[in-house]
Amino acid sequence: MAFSLAPLLIHSESVPVKAREALRAVSAAPVEQRKSALRSAAQVLYAETSLDCGDAMELVGLQAGCGCD
Repeated sequence: MAFSLAPLLIHSESVPVKAREALRAVSAAPVEQRKSALRSAAQVLYAETSLDCGDAMELVGLQAGCGCD
C-alpha cells in the first residue's frame, strides 16, 4: 500500500499554490478518478518545483516511473 503525503502538502506554504489546488482536487474527486487526479497533482508539483518526477509521484502516493510528462 502506498503512503501519500498529499494531505500534509495541501497545508504547506512551501508548496506552490497551483500544486496545493491540484492536491485539494484529489480529495474532491470521485474515488474512480482519484488516481488520475493524483497523477495530475504530481505533474503540477513536478512543473512548479525543483522536484524530480519520481519524487513528485512518490509524494502523492504513486509509484515513481508512472510519468510526469
